[in-house]
Amino acid sequence: MSEISGRTGLRDGATAVVNESYSFACMRCGHGWEQSYEIEHHTDADGHEFVMYVVDGKVVPSPLSRPTCQNCDAHLVRIMRAGQVSSVREATRRLHEVPASRTEPATDDAVPAGSRETHHWHLSDLLHPFRKAS
Repeated sequence: MSEISGRTGLRDGATAVVNESYSFACMRCGHGWEQSYEIEHHTDADGHEFVMYVVDGKVVPSPLSRPTCQNCDAHLVRIMRAGQVSSVREATRRLHEVPASRTEPATDDAVPAGSRETHHWHLSDLLHPFRKAS
């Protein structure tokens, strides 16, 4: 998601600011998070254009170059469009709110009582299709 900001407090030399948000998921530990950036466009003394990524008023490295997991410091991070992590969290929250009578199969004499399993979903389960085959 990109949009031009109407922010007036541009850093010295910034010609424009674009707001972008991304979702991130670590392929190592399954941690997911979202982050919004102000991307300031600048031109150096030689006329070359460059951008600066800003979060909470501080310049940070580009999340597109080598993202790092906030949980385990791994660099196996998938970058996705904004809202992906929050939508998974919301779906997981809704799943856990469903009464047990709706999530467990009806009792069947053919299925021994101790053999029914319920699966607890984790972000890493939902990201499985994105992982490369080893």
